[in-house]
Amino acid sequence: MNIIRLAIIDDHQVVINGLVAMFSGTNIQVIFTSTQSPALLNFLAHTQPDVILMDIQMPDVNGIDLTKTVLKQYPGIKIIAFSSFDDTHYVKQVLRNGATGYVLKNADQATLRQAITAVANGQEYIHEPIRNILIQESITGQRRSMFEVPITKREKEILKLIAEENSNQEIADRLFLSLRTVETHRFNLTQKLDAKNTAALVKEAYKRGLV
Repeated sequence: MNIIRLAIIDDHQVVINGLVAMFSGTNIQVIFTSTQSPALLNFLAHTQPDVILMDIQMPDVNGIDLTKTVLKQYPGIKIIAFSSFDDTHYVKQVLRNGATGYVLKNADQATLRQAITAVANGQEYIHEPIRNILIQESITGQRRSMFEVPITKREKEILKLIAEENSNQEIADRLFLSLRTVETHRFNLTQKLDAKNTAALVKEAYKRGLV
């Protein structure tokens, strides 16, 4: 059985530890793990895995943009987006940026191994729950309600401050967060609410009763 060299990047070390244990003794060899995207880019400069399991919600840079960055420099690498979100906006964005797979974090070992093997062999793999949502959307012509996308307590705090016309730096100062963290939360909110700019984000937030 061919060995598949896997890199894992996820913002939670406990998730990484679980995945490493999951693949132990299989043909999937974990050759790199990190919770930080710069470490991944440094690693890729001298070693390229066959597949990267990429968390799309990282603290320093979102995995959707990181996917595009990685594949621009290393087009031979296969990337599977690994996410808690089943919103198809994320799916379509990361696939447009070159990912060949999308798997939810509640997937079992068999599903993950199937996904990794498929993309390593040049195939696409979309987790069945996501595939079903995409099919339903194509039939109805409508996206599933964004009310179903979870908004965290911190995101609600930041959304309220955005609606009050605070800048990213002002929000960072008030919540004792780094500017980069606020920028990441703000980006995630625009993705979740499918807003192209601040005005649209605030409008959608009021529409949905989030502020």
